[in-house]
Amino acid sequence: MKSKKIIIPKKIVTVDKDERILTGTAVEITDNIITGFIPLSEFDKNNFDGEVFAYRNLTLIPGFVQTHIHLCQALFRGLADDLQLLDWLQQKIFPFENAHDKNSLKASVKIGLNEVSSGGTTTILDMGTLRHQEVVFEEMIASGIRGFSGKCLIDENDLFPDFKSNTKDELKYMHELAIVFHNKEEGRMRYGFAPRFVLSCSEELLKETKAMKNDFPGSVYHTHASENKGEVEAVRKKHNKENIEYFDSINVLDDETVLAHCIHLNEDEKQILKKRDVRVAHCPSANLKLASGIANIPDYLKRGISVSIGADGAPCNNNLSVIMEMRLAALIQKPIHGADVMNAKTVFRLATIEGAKALHLENEIGSIEVGKKADLALIDLNTSTNSLSDENVYSDIVYSSSNANVNCVMANGKWVFKDGISLIYDKDKMVNEASGELKKLLGRL
Repeated sequence: MKSKKIIIPKKIVTVDKDERILTGTAVEITDNIITGFIPLSEFDKNNFDGEVFAYRNLTLIPGFVQTHIHLCQALFRGLADDLQLLDWLQQKIFPFENAHDKNSLKASVKIGLNEVSSGGTTTILDMGTLRHQEVVFEEMIASGIRGFSGKCLIDENDLFPDFKSNTKDELKYMHELAIVFHNKEEGRMRYGFAPRFVLSCSEELLKETKAMKNDFPGSVYHTHASENKGEVEAVRKKHNKENIEYFDSINVLDDETVLAHCIHLNEDEKQILKKRDVRVAHCPSANLKLASGIANIPDYLKRGISVSIGADGAPCNNNLSVIMEMRLAALIQKPIHGADVMNAKTVFRLATIEGAKALHLENEIGSIEVGKKADLALIDLNTSTNSLSDENVYSDIVYSSSNANVNCVMANGKWVFKDGISLIYDKDKMVNEASGELKKLLGRL
């Protein structure tokens, strides 16, 4: 028997092709699919055979899509501050990730998933870690949200030699994971093939991973590129090319490639991104905190390059709020390019429908439309810190809101966060377990 729900919000920000904002309208959901918009004047609660959720003071929006996250690092929040990228990796992150066992990884992933889901994110592209990747998949499935993840691939590591594997083992383990987890849960869980970055991967690993990815339709190829000037210089020294030029020379770039950061690009590299239809994941907080720089997102958008948003990892950001990322994505560009660039609506689209497009999921998620999955969030824009006017809902969300404004989150037709409380995680238990696992992990270093 089909399950039916009606959500009655104050307004609906659809992000459809007409960018409609609807009032006086309810959304009908059957199982996990949006099946109708019903004018409230025509809705008869007494004759509706299903659940009715009336949130007449809340605004219904599409669930956010984050295209670059490191769930395995959530445990390390506050332990890797005030360092640039390569030092941050060498001194902190690689040693920490290397010390993970299954229990500490599980605790980290839970902390991260709770944070993103309670902040309105319903789809993520996660970069996993070197070992125990099956734990990440199991916890993502249990979280109820939609996502991609993949074993982080490292077969070279001059920064921290203990944190790597050999090429053959990397490929074998990755293939086994992809067979088990790609398209699991009726497609809610998908595989993201995830070489760490140029400096930690042999050419063989990068190319063989791309070839393997092509055997799994609906997957993506996900890595880092041109995040830091020192990294770019090291890549140039190693390959006599810069990141995007090198990737292009080994034929791993196409419309199913998602590159995190892309801050320091030359003109030829920008043209390659456009030509190959590569997707860029913009992570403004991490780029600022690691002193990496500011990606020229207005230029990328003007060129028609796909851009979406991710919070990256807790130790290079210190939170995983896509709402904060939207605000920063807008503000950091204005002193450089002018006050009128990266307006609130543009940035909101980057965190919703453009994120869906980056993952080739725009026919399933990213907007509120009949036939799409019920991945939704209800946000309270009636607080003392929000606008007293209903004139610009995008401004109110992007410039005035935080995770605290998110009241309810539905993923794949099921509530995962409701009335400010997670329906998946016991917060106190989760935090206590994570604290204990972190102490054990630090003792293993």
